[in-house]
Amino acid sequence: MARARAAVRAALSGVRVESPDRLLLVGVSGGADSLALAAATAFVAARDNWRWGAVTVDHALQNGSAGVASAAAEQAARLGADPALTVRVQVTAAVAQGPEAAARHARYQALSEHARKLGAAAVLVGHTRDDQAESALLGLARGSGARSLAGMAPMVEQHQTAGGGGPACLLLRPLLHLTRADTHAICVALGLTPWIDPHNSDRAYLRNRVRLDLLPLLERELGPGVGEALARTTDMLRDDADLLDTLAVDSFRRVRVRTADPQSGERQVVLHVAPLAAEHAAVRRRVLRLAALTAGAPATDLTHGHVQAIDRLITGWHGQRGLDLPGRVRALRVGDELQFTDGGVTP
Repeated sequence: MARARAAVRAALSGVRVESPDRLLLVGVSGGADSLALAAATAFVAARDNWRWGAVTVDHALQNGSAGVASAAAEQAARLGADPALTVRVQVTAAVAQGPEAAARHARYQALSEHARKLGAAAVLVGHTRDDQAESALLGLARGSGARSLAGMAPMVEQHQTAGGGGPACLLLRPLLHLTRADTHAICVALGLTPWIDPHNSDRAYLRNRVRLDLLPLLERELGPGVGEALARTTDMLRDDADLLDTLAVDSFRRVRVRTADPQSGERQVVLHVAPLAAEHAAVRRRVLRLAALTAGAPATDLTHGHVQAIDRLITGWHGQRGLDLPGRVRALRVGDELQFTDGGVTP
């Protein structure tokens, strides 16, 4: 328990709040990870003069989910959470990555919305080192880049309104260096009763196969410590990805000619090809992705293959026609300009 308390205190050291009425929100699912986090937060909040509350999200995807959510909120309340809320959400199937991603999107949206309503300085969630290792393996299996392999960041700044304005709320993951075994031990020591989600044993889900089959196999065949090594790798890759993203943003500002077409009113991003061609491929492709996203391409649908195809308009230019990208965005090279226009309209 001491390690969990220290982790929460370390995470909160990065939170700056001027108001004396300081509130933290903990996402409490009722599982061992979130209950251990709630218990650690309760201790730190009392010691360091924070108020804290809990939000339990009912995804309504299983029979009896309302009862599970209510029981989780009751345990949080017994630990001292005030308020201890349950929130029922509508999980839509429209999210491209599938039902797990849709549920995650709905959950974070609900947490962010209640953080805004309650004026919380931070939302804490209970991901562990095991979650980080699983994310790294899933990224490898999907052929993802460094940003995906970097896993989950311990701190993410999120704006509390859909448009990106308003005060920022920090999303904190204090337990990324603790294991599930650690959180279960905390629950046993404190007499907490975690909920065992039956979905977590359903091998129809890829993440569960990684958790139940692949990681134990790697531990047996490669020796203990694989999960720890994978989590350590995500930390190193995150630093690299952060640096490359910063370089890409700086490059984007230098090579951008304009971001709107004043005549048509279309959203448009225009890049100067010559200085972009001189950039390292790792930076240049990030700039191209950023330009496509700025023009309106949805991040969930813009693939590495799309970015490679755009890159060939710079590195393998033979007068070829433009490219149709997700979100009805079109990329077209015109002389020494690379133009991204929304609505599928050729500039």
